[in-house]
Amino acid sequence: MLHAIVIVAKAAFILPIVKVSLALAVLAIGLRSSEGDALWLVRHPGLLARSILSMNVIVPLVALAVTQALGVQPAVKVALVAASISPVPPILPNQTGKAGGESAYAIGLLTVVSLVAIVLVPISVGALAALLGASAHLAAGPVAILMGETVLVPLGVGLVLRQLTPTFAGRLATPVNVVAMVVLVAAFLLILFGAWPAMRSLIGNRALVAVLIVTALALFVGHELGGPVDANRPVLALASALRHPAVAIAVGLAAFPSSKLVAPAVLLQFVVAAIAASPYVRRFKRVATRSRQIAFRDAPVTRANRNTSPRSNRPMPPG
Repeated sequence: MLHAIVIVAKAAFILPIVKVSLALAVLAIGLRSSEGDALWLVRHPGLLARSILSMNVIVPLVALAVTQALGVQPAVKVALVAASISPVPPILPNQTGKAGGESAYAIGLLTVVSLVAIVLVPISVGALAALLGASAHLAAGPVAILMGETVLVPLGVGLVLRQLTPTFAGRLATPVNVVAMVVLVAAFLLILFGAWPAMRSLIGNRALVAVLIVTALALFVGHELGGPVDANRPVLALASALRHPAVAIAVGLAAFPSSKLVAPAVLLQFVVAAIAASPYVRRFKRVATRSRQIAFRDAPVTRANRNTSPRSNRPMPPG
């Protein structure tokens, strides 16, 4: 009994810290974003349709097919399918930026998917429960609150500050992001430490194989549906493979409330998927760096690009 109380107390202490750190990370994204980034994807309906097809149709079907074929235990099956119907994590623009992805696309996708999740996630919970031969319900309110707290409100505040005081916003973005990442990593490590015994019990019985196969196929589908523009491909690939773990846990628990292993299974899926996606990120980081260097080398020297760094497409500030 005492051990259970300690676990609950730790969760009650850590989860608000995670929410605050996620909000700060998204605030930093907004502080360094350009005008119109949040609506960028809406102005590209073809890419928007392919993004929804990849994330909300193909990947959930892949997750369901793989878990059925491998016969993984119910908690792992629920975790993989719940993750596949969850929105992207708030740090997606940071991750795709490392792979040379289009920042406006990543921010626009984060905004659109977070809004769509308010309606789509509760519907998906009912569908997931039906597949498991049960009935479940997740109200849109809690999903809306979570998306608002961790994505929509901080992103909106950052974008507004960027428009009102661009110099101050630019200076504030880096320290806010550093604080957010340090706190988020520390909190996440504490969560993993507490959940590790349960996560370790899930390893085996083809659970890791299922996560790796789903992650690889999600990366492939997102990459192919990203279209002909190289900068769009890593954004959709990573968005298809990596999802919001908090929403996935909420979905899994709503569909399978009797299981104590759903939350550890979601954490295991998130960690393994992130590790499995890292070679893809490194590969595209090298490709993007070479492309920028070639473009900078071949560009004519003019007053407009004289102060441009080969590491970025945007002009460097004076001095």
